[in-house]
Amino acid sequence: MLIAKTAGTLILNSGGIIRDLTNWGPFLLPKRTRKHQASYHSGHYFIMRFDSSANTQDTVRKTLGLDPRMIRFSVVRLGRTLEEVRKVGGGVEWRRGLKEYREAMGIH
Repeated sequence: MLIAKTAGTLILNSGGIIRDLTNWGPFLLPKRTRKHQASYHSGHYFIMRFDSSANTQDTVRKTLGLDPRMIRFSVVRLGRTLEEVRKVGGGVEWRRGLKEYREAMGIH
């Protein structure tokens, strides 16, 4: 979760607000992905809900894009007002069992 800490620090230091941080944990990627000359089949997912300026969002995008630990990311606008985004959740509605987790992480 050091990547989330890096992004959160950028947001807070520029006057932004972190509304929620949800750690989904490790999952298999939808398909094998190549980045930074390496191939990946699983990743650690998290959702960070935050409010910040457009400049800060751009800085977060650039920082995450250059971080070799980050495989993929998205920054999505959830709405223009607090009322629009208030009910948007970040929880996982399904969980994996231990067997699936071990398979995803290559643990036998």
